[in-house]
Parts: sequence; structure tokens; C-alpha cells
Amino acid sequence: MKFFVDTAEVDAIAELNELGMVDGVTTNPSLIMKSGRDILEVTKEIADMVDGPVSAEVVATEADAMIAEGRKLAKIADNIAVKVPLTWDGLKACNVLTNEGNMVNVTLCFSANQALLAAKAGATFISPFIGRLDDINLDGMDLIADIRTIYDNFGYETQILAASIRTVNHATQSALIGADVMTAPPDVIKKMALHPLTDKGLDAFLKDAASANIKIV
Repeated sequence: MKFFVDTAEVDAIAELNELGMVDGVTTNPSLIMKSGRDILEVTKEIADMVDGPVSAEVVATEADAMIAEGRKLAKIADNIAVKVPLTWDGLKACNVLTNEGNMVNVTLCFSANQALLAAKAGATFISPFIGRLDDINLDGMDLIADIRTIYDNFGYETQILAASIRTVNHATQSALIGADVMTAPPDVIKKMALHPLTDKGLDAFLKDAASANIKIV
């Protein structure tokens, strides 16, 4: 499974990238706002830092305007994936931008039918939002599983990018179901390394090492 980092904070991306934990980055207007940076400036810095796709989102809602914005974003770097919303206009923009040779991430997906339309429109990535479905008492993992089945049934190449991941369990379940990519905030990715039994075992080893006066250097 590929790991995308869901942030516009350059320092957090750099830390994970040094460990080989970054296959790409996803940003959106909300994350750009939190970073306090200019969208073009911070997107360029991120795209220069990582080798994989960097999703940069349009802010227009009408197809022609999305296409124009998408073309501008795509010029930032070769690894930009233009992010468009899963609306009819967004699907139109996806189709045009894809046919022009751009990567496109279709975001805000909440149904299998939407994901099917995105694949037909040529999306590189489809971003189903797990956490937001959980918020309204629906199981976001059911959506990931449905999309996986549909795409496998018909051989669609659109990659499932599990988004709105809020917990380590979301990460595990997405991997088990077969999502191609997960995008998660840096803190969730770091928490994947934690387990109380690891801490307990390490504590015991260190105490034994101290008692035996074990020294490596």
C-alpha cells in the first residue's frame, strides 16, 4: 500500500520522507489555510521534495474554470495530481485534464456509483472519505470494499485512495480490503508504530540490560 501524507506542513512531510514513508502528498484548501502559505508556493516546495504525486485542489466549481485552474496547477511540477470534486462539472474537468495527460484525483467520494463515474471519466485516483461516512453512522470501509469489487470486476485502473483516515484502525482496514493508497495526517502514520506490548517489552529488556550491566560501546 502506498502512503500519502495528508498535510501542507513541509517540515512534517520532510520528516516522514527521510524515513521512506512518503509515496505522495495530498493537500486541499483547508490544509493550505492551516499552513498559512501561498498555495502555489507551498505546492511547488512539496512537489520538489517528494517523488510521488502531490494533489493540489482547484477551488472553482464550474467545469471550464476547474480546467483552467487545473492546467495552472499542473504546470507547477510534473508530479502534480489535479484534485477536483466529485460533481458533474468535476467529472467533466477530470475527463479533459486526463486526456491532456494530467494525473487527476477525484475527491469527496461517498458512494460506489460516484466512484464508478470517476473511473469512467479517467480519474487517476478516487478519494472515498472514510471518516466522514463514519460521522453519519455509516461504515466507510463498506464503501472501500464496494469500490474495490467494482474496479476489480471490470479492470478499472483508477487507484483507490482511502481518505479521511483518522485512526490506525482505518489504515489497517484499508490495507486489508485492498485500497491502493491511503492518505493520512502525519500523526496517524506515526501512531501506526505504537503498541503497548512493544513498550512493555522494551522496558523489560532495558531493565535486564541495566541489571546485567550490558553495554554495546
